[in-house]
Amino acid sequence: MSFYAPDELATLGLRSCGEHVLISRKASLYNAGAIEIGSHVRIDDFCVLSAGAGGITIGSFVHVAVYVSMIGAGRITLGDYSCLSGRVSIYSSNDDYSGIHLTNPMVPDRYRGVVSADVVVGRHALVGAGSVVLPGVTIGEGAAIGAMSFVRGDCAPFGIHAGVPARLIKARSRRLLDLEALHQADLRRQGGA
Repeated sequence: MSFYAPDELATLGLRSCGEHVLISRKASLYNAGAIEIGSHVRIDDFCVLSAGAGGITIGSFVHVAVYVSMIGAGRITLGDYSCLSGRVSIYSSNDDYSGIHLTNPMVPDRYRGVVSADVVVGRHALVGAGSVVLPGVTIGEGAAIGAMSFVRGDCAPFGIHAGVPARLIKARSRRLLDLEALHQADLRRQGGA
C-alpha cells in the first residue's frame, strides 16, 4: 500500500490533520476542507470519504479498512480507537425510495426526498465487514457490529449487535478501557500522544 508522505498530506486541503496519519494514495477524498483527522489514523486503499455540509470527523487511533465509504450531507463522526472493517458503508443522507419522490443525485433537489442526519461511531466501536449504517444512527461507545449487518437504529454502548436489521446479541467486555488507559500511560512516558 502506498501512503501520502506527511508533507503531501498538507496539500490535500483537509480541515485538520494530526500526526502519524496514513492515507492511501488510492483513497478518494471529496470536500476535503470539511474533513478532520486526528492522530495515528490509517485510511486504506479504495476508501471514499465524501464530506457533505456536516463534514467528517475522525478521532485518533482509528483504522478505516479497504473499500469503506462515508457519504452524505449529515456529519459523520468516528470516535477515538474506532474501526471500520472492509466494505463498510456509512450514509448520513438517504433517498426516499417509497416512490413519492424521484431518486438519485442527477435529479433536481425539488423532486427528491433526501433525508440527512448525523451518524456517530463511538469510541472503541467497531463495525464489521460489509455492514451498512444509515443516517441518524449512533453506535455507542465500545459497541461492536457484526459483519454484514444493516444498522438502521442506535446501538447500545458495549453491546454486540448483528443482523438485518442489527439487534443486540450480547454484552461486550469493557476491558478495552483498561487497555486504553495503559496505552495512554505508555504514550505519556514516551512523550507522545
